[in-house]
Amino acid sequence: MEDTASTTTSIDDKTDDYGDSPTRDALAEGLMELLRPSVEQLDDHVRLTLISQKELRQQIDSLSEELRQISETYNSMFDLDVYVKKLMNAKRRVMLVNNILQNAQERLNRLHQSIARETAKRKALLETSPTSIPPAM
Repeated sequence: MEDTASTTTSIDDKTDDYGDSPTRDALAEGLMELLRPSVEQLDDHVRLTLISQKELRQQIDSLSEELRQISETYNSMFDLDVYVKKLMNAKRRVMLVNNILQNAQERLNRLHQSIARETAKRKALLETSPTSIPPAM
């Protein structure tokens, strides 16, 4: 029996082979530029939704306070406790959604920063690399 060596390698072994490939750099730059508008648009939408959530929370607080005052004033005429509880439940849900949106906003900010850093690295590499030989066609 013949003992043959395996020629398969992992992806980690091949990453150095792609080093300063202009094609790879151009592709990476293109992908980052492709994703950037979507990330920025999503970031803007999350920011606007957070503002809307904050305004909604303030309105719920205001309405809840008014209902408490009405309930105290007309205690015998109306039973508004049920509605106050519903408003408080809605406020809790709004706050939960607000927390989720804040977490998403933080993730988007980190992603945006990573894209900016990677873009800066790529540009620095392209500027400092010796004149590249155009790929053969």
